[in-house]
Amino acid sequence: MRILVANDDGYLATGIRTLVAVLRSRGHHVVVVAPDRNRSAASQSLTLSRPLRLHDHGDGWFTVDGTPADAVQIALNGGLDFTPDMVISGINHGANLGTDVIYSGTVACALEGFMMGYPGVAVSLVSDDHSYEHFDTAAQVAAHLSERWLDMPLNKAAILNINVPDLKILNLKPAKLSRLARRNGSGEVIAQTDPRGGRVFWIGPPGEVVDTHEDTDFTHVKQGHASVTPIALDMMNYAIESELDQWLNTL
Repeated sequence: MRILVANDDGYLATGIRTLVAVLRSRGHHVVVVAPDRNRSAASQSLTLSRPLRLHDHGDGWFTVDGTPADAVQIALNGGLDFTPDMVISGINHGANLGTDVIYSGTVACALEGFMMGYPGVAVSLVSDDHSYEHFDTAAQVAAHLSERWLDMPLNKAAILNINVPDLKILNLKPAKLSRLARRNGSGEVIAQTDPRGGRVFWIGPPGEVVDTHEDTDFTHVKQGHASVTPIALDMMNYAIESELDQWLNTL
């Protein structure tokens, strides 16, 4: 299998290094195009105000001085002579659960690949204490599910968002289909003063999870399962489609 690997933590991150090593050990042809530095929470932003540079580090490793989506765009849209069977993004250092996928650069890589006609998988390692000890577990899960997808094809209109708890592979419970949970918005911004007396702000911490039903990704990961959520590009709110139509007709 020919795989394009990308991420948002940068090409030096342990997660992407572990993922590539595991994929290659299973006989896959892997090419990496990733940001040259950490670009977490960049979502699907593209750099349109300046040109981008692609740097070849050898052995199939390339970096881009831009966003995660930039990296995938360049890799698949003329920057490289490489046509993959699939795009795998990660392994992210931290969860991409619930509505966090809106901000995720990891998920954005898979979405960018999907929009260009390639199956996309985003994989993240979830560690409550941020120790991140078992990237190898997440890599094995990502490799297994990706291989299964190509052996037993899913609908091409799918993107899989996979979150793996930070456990040894022997302690990991079976993967489960999971619904995206919902959390409140970020907490209040944290205001500080810089050395010159100017006001600066940190974005507040993530909001509390408000959806803890048994079928959600947060719940499954907490129980020790790898959560697998199919992501779609269609953002249409069908729940209010009829109501909105009537509302517009009253104008």
